[in-house]
Amino acid sequence: MQTRESVLEKFSTFLQFDTDWVSRWVSDPKLQRSMKNCLAQSSQSQQISEHFWALYWHKIWQTQSNHLSAAHLTAYLQEVSYWTAKKMMLTFSSSQSFADLFQISLTKIEKILAKFEPQQGVTLEKYASLVFRSIIRDELRQRREVDICSDWGLLHKLSQKKLLESLRYQGLKSETINELLKAWKCFQTIFVPTEARNSRKIPEPDPAIWTAITQLYNKQSTQKPLTSEQVKKLLETGAKMARSYLYPKFVSVDAPKPGFEQGTFLDDLPATFDESLLSEIIAQEEAENRNQMRSLLNAVLLRALVKLDVPSQKLLQLYYGQGLTQQEIAQQLEMKQYTVSRRLASHRQSLLLTLAQWSQTTLHYSLNTDVLNNMSIILEEWLKVHYNHPDQA
Repeated sequence: MQTRESVLEKFSTFLQFDTDWVSRWVSDPKLQRSMKNCLAQSSQSQQISEHFWALYWHKIWQTQSNHLSAAHLTAYLQEVSYWTAKKMMLTFSSSQSFADLFQISLTKIEKILAKFEPQQGVTLEKYASLVFRSIIRDELRQRREVDICSDWGLLHKLSQKKLLESLRYQGLKSETINELLKAWKCFQTIFVPTEARNSRKIPEPDPAIWTAITQLYNKQSTQKPLTSEQVKKLLETGAKMARSYLYPKFVSVDAPKPGFEQGTFLDDLPATFDESLLSEIIAQEEAENRNQMRSLLNAVLLRALVKLDVPSQKLLQLYYGQGLTQQEIAQQLEMKQYTVSRRLASHRQSLLLTLAQWSQTTLHYSLNTDVLNNMSIILEEWLKVHYNHPDQA
């Protein structure tokens, strides 16, 4: 992929795909005119960096909910999405195509723009790179789960809200949607598999269960009675539509018709391309991302510490900074040891909650027991470094 050089290109062009391979940059006439007008109005347009224009369009998006500004920023983040998707392809084994991963991240642009906080000192490009990785990783995990699920497992996992959204998205008539929802409710009522509810391998109901589901459905429906096979087909249609809606297959609108594809992804790389060079570039960017993440983490936890009262901060200083035991702290502060233990645990829990909420809302992490355990370890190490070597935290 050729990198874009000018500010005009970066805010007005999009990657075009031929099936799963990057073809070229395509200019959007409306965005190009808009950007040219902005550059013409600025007497120092040649000296103004792309980061200024990213902040400029983000500010307009925040204050005016301007579709044009969102389009400019989507164009700007094309390269970030490209490189993030490429690194994820190299890191994870997935059945998803490169174009899929590229599009997955871009579908969350609005969320990224809403959560981006320039005052944190992070550029939009760096912030998007961090969040895109999290978005793609979560999407791959969810898609792997839904791909493994049988139709019956998926129908058991679905909420009524999600199923209704899926059916409406497909443009079904309200009467058809109502009948399908009735069949789904009957299925949920009658079919209680022996496996756990979240099992990915829930088998098809046996004939006796289908008979019971059909009888309940016909009893509640005002339409012509259906056979068990017809009810089964109705539910399979619902599962198919839900699977398609929740985890769509992304296909570029610029993809050529079958039979006209030519070239490969490797065609976009220079003849002197070196795998070791790519690995070096990726490693360098990963290091930059880790440093950026560390800076964000410091800012979040420091703000949380500042909000603690003086006695609480002194308690943490004695424990993490001076390395005193809980018994020694209790003697120095003239309080019971169990009080020291309880307060330390309370402060750690409060800081962990702050870190977890920030990771979920800002970086879009999915929280589970393993993630929280890792966060707890990171927090403990951070507190030790902060109180012993504040310049390194």
